[in-house]
Amino acid sequence: MAASELYTKFARVWIPDPEEVWKSAELLKDYKPGDKVLLLHLEEGEDLEYRLDPKTKELPHLRNPDILVGENDLTALSYLHEPAVLHNLRVRFIDSKLIYTYCGIVLVAINPYEQLPIYGEDIINAYSGQNMGDMDPHIFAVAEEAYKQMARDERNQSIIVSGESGAGKTVSAKYAMRYFATVSGSASEANVEEKVLASNPIMESIGNAKTTRNDNSSRFGKYIEIGFDKRYRIIGANMRTYLLEKSRVVFQAEEERNYHIFYQLCASAKLPEFKMLRLGNANNFHYTKQGGSPVIEGIDDAKEMAHTRQACTLLGISESYQMGIFRILAGILHLGNVGFTSRDSDSCTIPPKHEPLSIFCDLMGVGYEEMCHWLCHRKLATATETYIKPISKLQATNARDALAKHIYAKLFNWIVDHVNQALHSAVKQHSFIGVLDIYGFETFEINSFEQFCINYANEKLQQQFNLHVFKLEQEEYMKEQIPWTLIDFYDNQPCINLIESKLGILDLLDEECRMPKGTDDTWAQKLYNTHLNKCALFEKPRLSNKAFIIQHFADKVEYQCEGFLEKNKDTVFEEQIKVLKSSKFKMLPELFQDDEKTISPTSATSSGRTPLTRIPAKPTKGRPGQTAKEHKKTVGHQFRNSLHLLMETLNATTPHYVRCIKPNDFKFPFTFDEKRAVQQLRACGVLETIRISAAGFPSRWTYQEFFSRYRVLMKQKDVLSDKKQTCKNVLEKLISDKDKYQFGKTKIFFRAGQVAYLEKLRADKLRAACIRIQKTIRGWLLRKKYLRMRKAAITVQRYVRGYQARCYAKFLRRTKAATIIQKYWRMYVVHRKYKIKRAATIVLQSYLRGYLARNRYRKIRCEHKAVIIQKWVRGWLARTYYKRSMHAIIYLQCCFRRMMAKRELKKLKIEARSVERYKKLHIGMENKIMQLQRKVDEQNKDYKCLMEKLTNLEGIYNSETEKLRSDLERLQLSEEEAKVATGRVLSLQEEVAKLRKDLEQTQSEKKSIEERADRYKQETEQVVSILKEENTLLKQEKDTLNHLIVEQAKEMTETMEKKLVEETKQLELDLNDERLRYQNLLNEFSRLEERYDDLKEEMTLMVNVPKPGHKRTDSTHSSNESEYTFSSEIAETEDIPLRTEEPSEKKVPLDMSLFLKLQKRVTELEQEKQVMQDELDRKEEQVLRSKAKEEERPQIRGAELEYESLKRQELESENKKLKNELNELRKALSEKSAPEVTAPGAPAYRVLMEQLTSVSEELDVRKEEVLILRSQLVSQKEAIQPKDDKNTMTDSTVLLEDVQKMKDKGEIAQAYIGLKETNRLLESQLQSQKRSHENEAEALRGEIQSLKEENNRQQQLLAQNLQLPPEARIEASLQHEITRLTNENLDLMEQLEKQDKTVRKLKKQLKVFAKKIGELEVGQMENISPGQIIDEPIRPVNIPRKEKDFQGMLEYKKEDEQKLVKNLILELKPRGVAVNLIPGLPAYILFMCVRHADYLNDDQKVRSLLTSTINSIKKVLKKRGDDFEAVSFWLSNTCRFLHCLKQYSGEEGFMKHNTSRQNEHCLTNFDLAEYRQVLSDLAIQIYQQLVRVLENILQPMIVSGMLEHETIQGVSGVKPTGLRKRTSSIADEGTYTLDSILRQLNSFHSVMCQHGMDPELIKQVVKQMFYIVGAITLNNLLLRKDMCSWSKGMQIRYNVSQLEEWLRDKNLMNSGAKETLEPLIQAAQLLQVKKKTDDDAEAICSMCNALTTAQIVKVLNLYTPVNEFEERVSVSFIRTIQMRLRDRKDSPQLLMDAKHIFPVTFPFNPSSLALETIQIPASLGLGFISRV
Repeated sequence: MAASELYTKFARVWIPDPEEVWKSAELLKDYKPGDKVLLLHLEEGEDLEYRLDPKTKELPHLRNPDILVGENDLTALSYLHEPAVLHNLRVRFIDSKLIYTYCGIVLVAINPYEQLPIYGEDIINAYSGQNMGDMDPHIFAVAEEAYKQMARDERNQSIIVSGESGAGKTVSAKYAMRYFATVSGSASEANVEEKVLASNPIMESIGNAKTTRNDNSSRFGKYIEIGFDKRYRIIGANMRTYLLEKSRVVFQAEEERNYHIFYQLCASAKLPEFKMLRLGNANNFHYTKQGGSPVIEGIDDAKEMAHTRQACTLLGISESYQMGIFRILAGILHLGNVGFTSRDSDSCTIPPKHEPLSIFCDLMGVGYEEMCHWLCHRKLATATETYIKPISKLQATNARDALAKHIYAKLFNWIVDHVNQALHSAVKQHSFIGVLDIYGFETFEINSFEQFCINYANEKLQQQFNLHVFKLEQEEYMKEQIPWTLIDFYDNQPCINLIESKLGILDLLDEECRMPKGTDDTWAQKLYNTHLNKCALFEKPRLSNKAFIIQHFADKVEYQCEGFLEKNKDTVFEEQIKVLKSSKFKMLPELFQDDEKTISPTSATSSGRTPLTRIPAKPTKGRPGQTAKEHKKTVGHQFRNSLHLLMETLNATTPHYVRCIKPNDFKFPFTFDEKRAVQQLRACGVLETIRISAAGFPSRWTYQEFFSRYRVLMKQKDVLSDKKQTCKNVLEKLISDKDKYQFGKTKIFFRAGQVAYLEKLRADKLRAACIRIQKTIRGWLLRKKYLRMRKAAITVQRYVRGYQARCYAKFLRRTKAATIIQKYWRMYVVHRKYKIKRAATIVLQSYLRGYLARNRYRKIRCEHKAVIIQKWVRGWLARTYYKRSMHAIIYLQCCFRRMMAKRELKKLKIEARSVERYKKLHIGMENKIMQLQRKVDEQNKDYKCLMEKLTNLEGIYNSETEKLRSDLERLQLSEEEAKVATGRVLSLQEEVAKLRKDLEQTQSEKKSIEERADRYKQETEQVVSILKEENTLLKQEKDTLNHLIVEQAKEMTETMEKKLVEETKQLELDLNDERLRYQNLLNEFSRLEERYDDLKEEMTLMVNVPKPGHKRTDSTHSSNESEYTFSSEIAETEDIPLRTEEPSEKKVPLDMSLFLKLQKRVTELEQEKQVMQDELDRKEEQVLRSKAKEEERPQIRGAELEYESLKRQELESENKKLKNELNELRKALSEKSAPEVTAPGAPAYRVLMEQLTSVSEELDVRKEEVLILRSQLVSQKEAIQPKDDKNTMTDSTVLLEDVQKMKDKGEIAQAYIGLKETNRLLESQLQSQKRSHENEAEALRGEIQSLKEENNRQQQLLAQNLQLPPEARIEASLQHEITRLTNENLDLMEQLEKQDKTVRKLKKQLKVFAKKIGELEVGQMENISPGQIIDEPIRPVNIPRKEKDFQGMLEYKKEDEQKLVKNLILELKPRGVAVNLIPGLPAYILFMCVRHADYLNDDQKVRSLLTSTINSIKKVLKKRGDDFEAVSFWLSNTCRFLHCLKQYSGEEGFMKHNTSRQNEHCLTNFDLAEYRQVLSDLAIQIYQQLVRVLENILQPMIVSGMLEHETIQGVSGVKPTGLRKRTSSIADEGTYTLDSILRQLNSFHSVMCQHGMDPELIKQVVKQMFYIVGAITLNNLLLRKDMCSWSKGMQIRYNVSQLEEWLRDKNLMNSGAKETLEPLIQAAQLLQVKKKTDDDAEAICSMCNALTTAQIVKVLNLYTPVNEFEERVSVSFIRTIQMRLRDRKDSPQLLMDAKHIFPVTFPFNPSSLALETIQIPASLGLGFISRV
């Protein structure tokens, strides 16, 4: 194909660019041969004239089509060259965030400088078992390929990880080892895989350091061999190390650090155990502060120290050795602080009592003086004498640093040795996988000996890589049987010869080191003389005589000769080493033992980087006087030997290559520097791989892929039945040059660029087809549009004309209406004006007349008021005059009467004075006196009368006086009132005047008020109208608000309902989580149980031949018996088989690590047991206190005693009945039997007497027990009811009489039987009380635990609520309240269930008592025929009673139990039973046997049968665990057995659907609830095993059937795949299709239906199957870029629709299976929807609610167009999606958990089958059992 066909207009090319390395451009016109200039258009919008090289005339590289950009494999690109590789890597890294890319056999890993979620357990499981080309590139894919090739080819493997410092080599190697540890597991319980992983933190701490390029740079190379046994499980590992950078111990560049371990020690210096090390801050030590960057951001050195110590412990390095290591490391730090003082130019000293040196000597256990001396001196030995020479300060400092480096190298070597010892396995290694983590090609401004060794190693590795790539290409061509020519590739053997051959650089270096006065300059001159101008790869710099240049495969490197000799010699003074060897610290001399015992076969020592081989340190015996040095072999020589050994190892293995690329030097996440990337791609051999591939046939297609892709280029006549011939015919037509392609056996091989040409032809053909389709479609659309427009125009015209006519008619109607309206309006206006004028006239008249009337009325009223005032004034004046006159008259009368009284008084006084004189004159005249006396008495009497009269007169006078006074006062008051009235008249006159003024003012105000009132009325009317309008609006608003309120109420109701539904769902999820957790624990328990059985079997095989006659009990049987029993009796019976196994178990050697783990676990369990015991004791004390309080209540205890007395009465009645039966039996024996039978010597009589004797002996014991019990009952009654003495006495006498009456043997036998029944009853009551007590204690324990959990939860909630804002706090409190109420509701439901259970137990006991009483009554009424007694004389006592008809039971003998289990379980063929017999027959048979044992009240038989059944089912499933039919069969039968135990348990909840006959078949004696739980657990284990079986069957079909197979033919086109499918780790077993999956689902469903599995359980199995299909399909879709396309989304949706159709056909749409496919459906929709605008982003966010954010972004990143018409998803659109989904709270996990098993439930499903109708087929071999 000519170049002109490709370099056409619009073709895109790559041109060199100094900044971006390569820049894309587009041709503006076609290229024609001979053109010297290309017209290009750059992507930036500029036009450019690109001149071709006139010498080579090479055209610029063509750019690949966009459809090929972003491929997983660089070799899949059509144009293979540097810009295509660089662009593809950049697109994958920047746009798709993919860090891994294949390049042929190489995995290119770009360091993202960011933690990515692509290394979890789910990713490991997804890559496990997959072919390398089937999934997206990943380090796990390389590891899986190595693991499977090791297993398939039985050849050791190697993974070579290389790259620059900071490129991620160590992390890649670590993930590869983690993959091996996870996938393979270990062959023992010693956790070898954990130890292998634990070696990483140790080696990183002592071998990694921070550099300017990397925070965790490995400063040494390592090769780890991971050993595997014959079953390919990890058994151990071994580590080799290369080139430790010792110089870092004593010197660090700016912004760099020493090894991590030093900083970890300093960060942990405050720990108590590190006090003796006397450490401090890292800035206090010279060896750790030089870089000035002692802290790494985001790294806690103290925590890292804890991880390092933990890893040391896991690897078996004891605490003493760990402290020894830390002691030596601390000594190195203190040694670095030792300072020297110069005495002169040739000598120096150390200050006395120098603290750093003294600490160093103390830690190392050496003498201070001796070490001080040899740090400042050295010994020189000649042939005859030995000299001790002082050294200068510089030499002493260098010697100190050399000693520190040497000690660290020895310690590093010692640690590696111990790590290897810990990883070593005693088991023989069958194969291994090596992981080589080694430095990449290095070139700096100053390159020295270290870079020389590194680049030498990379030359060797590159040579091996080139040979391997060439070999694989050759093998591929030979395999496909196509002719091939020798491919020219770069051979770097000349460069290797230059370095390592005779007289090579290393040879000359060793020779110069042996010279006494050899220097770097003389060595450089030797190099120039030997190789300059003789070897094309060796050059000399122009401006230097101390450097040389080597042309390596990657680049030219200039090396400075300075320091080469010193670093190659690596001199350490022997005297200093001797001082250390004499240390009292035991560990230190171990480091310096003779190096004949090599620790690492690849070790060497160097002041720079040191291979770790121990070299003899003693002087040669033949020359004892020679100055001995530690190292006889040079560093270069050792490194060359170790490198040769490494290459031998790699050549003996199959290599796998990982090239790590550093995208930028600034550690920016997802930032791509093209210059740095190109440098590394050239250096690591990736471009060489591309060049080799491009030289041959890089593009390879299978015939089917080519046919599917380029079917569009073929005509119908070209398509033949033979696709291979079809492809050949088409290619011959399309590509004329036959050298451009070759036909192989299975593939077509193309030269570079041919695929792009074919893609161009395909795109042109599709474009032409699209144009043709568009032309036709557009014509059809336009015709359709024209017809639609014409029809629309006619319709519009019709409607417009009709509209115009209607408008004209409307105009006429309006004109007429307007005339009428005008007439009436004008009349109305005139009439209204008249009314207004008339109303105004009347108003004026009314106002005028009113005004005149008011004036007249006002005048009349004023005159009337004046008359009234005059009348009152004149009356007041007349009254005043009258009062004044009366007052004067009374006053005169009083004056006159006073004068007259005074005169009368004067007369009386005179008369009194005349009587006294007359007495004096007439003293002797007694008679006269007597007369006078009598006269005086009379006068006295008169006087008294007068006095009375006077008193009356005085009273009258006083009254008159008072009256006058009152009249006077009244007159005075009237006078004052007149005065006041006069003042009031005046004031009233003034007030009248004022009132007149006020009246006038009021009238004026009234007028104004009336005016204002009118205005106010008008305004009010306006306001009212406005308010009415507002009221109307408010009513409308009210209506709208009411409507809104109703809607909001509805919304709130809906939201509340949604919340309720969500909370219900959440509760269901929580319940499912708890159920899942419990079932996972069961799964783990079953796994441990199987492990236990396997170990036991192994121990059995290891034990010697057992002794004769010793029969070993089945371990499974004994272990399960001890597990499932529930009473002490069972445990006692099972002690014997366990004891018999003890001796054999003791002989088995124990794994110490496992023993220590178990011991630790036992200690924890004992502590938990002690805590629980304390809580139980505390609860028991509370129970005892509560019981003590209850005993104070006599009613409760009285009820118990009444219950006990009732039982005693029942027993007494039973005894009476038995006594009657015994009497009748005796009577029958004595009367109707033959004399020989009843004779004393007869056999029957003897048997009877022996039985009576034994019964009487036992009866004596029972008598005492009965007496004791009755006495206790009596005493309790007396204690509670002290008043009932009479009753107590009568009861006791009755008891004594009863005892005395039982004298004859018949009564004794009768009493014995009654006591036996009593004993059973008491036993059962004791058991029930024991169980109730245990249940109560357990409930109390649970209550304590729940209270503690509730307390903790409340505290956490309180702390969380306090941190929340108020709104969130309210919401959280509401949520908490809902949760609390829900929990309380559940607790109440549990209590209700417990109470129901108690009631059921009591009812069951009542039924037992009633049944026994009925049996006794029936037995009493029956008569025994005498003939029977005569026929059977040997058994006269054991006469069988006629029982009820107990059908539906099967009877078997105890010794036939193993035969029953063997025939019914162990040797049963499920297929025959399922086809020929009723479903669940074994379960029915087993339950009928259990019923019979329950009827016999034989607990041992029940227990033994159930235990044997469970163990046998487990044994069958263990033996046939991979057979779906067997597992399904026993799952169905286990569930049916469980349902039978529930259906016939007698519990009301399970008896609702039973018939009356089925209720009669309920269990009567035993409560098997605990065995129901055991069977439920067994069913869960079987279900999980069933899921694992169907998963193993379905898993190989899912990816092929759901993703790879084209169900809709021709929809998806296949893209180039590159070289990735070079090796198929698994042989091709044929492709599966969707029909294969559907057939398998049909098979599963039919088998389960045949076995009679419960429909609900079938739904759960189907749901689990669909979840597995959806999860595995989605996980593969997320890890396969080639599957993320629009057409593949259509295929997936079609496949999902077929699965849904299958569900509909099986009536399983309500099983929840469809919902498990929702993530897959949404992923398929995501592949098909538009992905451009913000609306598309919003639609995607709302649509993909079942996918996590990580999954959505991953699908968008992986989306790959299959055709050029599709477009990639832009980075901005993906960022928009991420921004919209940033608030979504979902799991960061990328993949779905394909191993997840939904929690299973077993809904109760009663059987309608009657037990008595079941027939046992003879084919089962159960003839030894009989129906009852």
